[in-house]
Amino acid sequence: MTGDGTRAVRAGLPEPRANEPALPGPAFAAHYHLPGQVAGPYTYGREGNPTWTALERAISELEYPADDPAAQTITFPSGMAAISAVLLSQLRPGDTAVLPGDGYQLLPALRERLEGFGVTVRTAPTGDDAQLGALDGARLLWIETPSNPGLDVCDIRRLADAAHDRGVLVAVDNTLATPLAQRPLELGADFSVASGTKALTGHGDVLLGYVTTLAPELAAAVRAWRKTTGAIPGPMEAWLAHRSLATLQLRVDRQAATALALARALHDRREVTSVRHPGLPDDPAHAVALRQMHGGRFGCVVSFVLPDRPHAERFLAALRLVDEATSFGGVRSTAERRGRWGGDAVPDGFIRFSVGVEDTDDLVDDVLTALNLAQTNGV
Repeated sequence: MTGDGTRAVRAGLPEPRANEPALPGPAFAAHYHLPGQVAGPYTYGREGNPTWTALERAISELEYPADDPAAQTITFPSGMAAISAVLLSQLRPGDTAVLPGDGYQLLPALRERLEGFGVTVRTAPTGDDAQLGALDGARLLWIETPSNPGLDVCDIRRLADAAHDRGVLVAVDNTLATPLAQRPLELGADFSVASGTKALTGHGDVLLGYVTTLAPELAAAVRAWRKTTGAIPGPMEAWLAHRSLATLQLRVDRQAATALALARALHDRREVTSVRHPGLPDDPAHAVALRQMHGGRFGCVVSFVLPDRPHAERFLAALRLVDEATSFGGVRSTAERRGRWGGDAVPDGFIRFSVGVEDTDDLVDDVLTALNLAQTNGV
């Protein structure tokens, strides 16, 4: 098997043709020529597009490098569209789903929707594999690891084995890890799902989601859901996403190294508490992350807590190399006081910090300077 960087650069590319670009441009098409036939790889724009095909092949090669069995990927216009497609294509009235109680902040809204359709929803924290206790009688287990924004990690293999023993499907949100750090399908999951908006594309200019699975019948159900709801990605977004994969390893490795350096620096600050990053040896998630996440790639996000809301806001205002924004995984560092949205059970001073690809020393210095200013201005 080739290395991660080589696979990222070559993923999904067509066979070279003389005088043709290495990555063909986006195909803008609502319909295709169908002379005397109604079947073929491309018939109508809501069902398929050559640009999606290339991107989906590329993501499959990253999520599950082995060719046998071949993985299938279905792309969507956002991560939430991908999440919704899995849950709503698999669950029926009377079914039970198990969701993380500390996951992405839109999961509670999706829970309400599921319950409105007659689906029972149980929740349990990500840490300590707590979802194990909620599996009996369930139809689907949803895992988010590392969790957002708390950065807890659970043992995918352990949970998947326990779920499958009970006839439960397993879906893993792989957004924060990316397929270069963690491959859920190899650990027994039925679905690997992610928001490609974040680290996968990494430039803060594309909304995208995807679902990857090894099971043809599961892929068919998700694909049918996409066709029925019309939740399709645009060709330009798909092309931009594919183009961005070439630098995935470079970005992920740089961000992971700097995130760990930042987490270590934050440990030395008395006003900073509850520093979380799976790469820290004393982090509660470290032991599982070390087994499960590849190549020292523990993610680009560091979470920590400042004394209160005013302190956190002074800190954010003092940053010079960091944008105050609500995404993560981009080449430019971002940070936010996560409690401003009201959807996460976090303290008022909780900061979710996404490390970009700036020089490590520059970024750490900027953060430490902002912490000093936040302290001084609060006196």
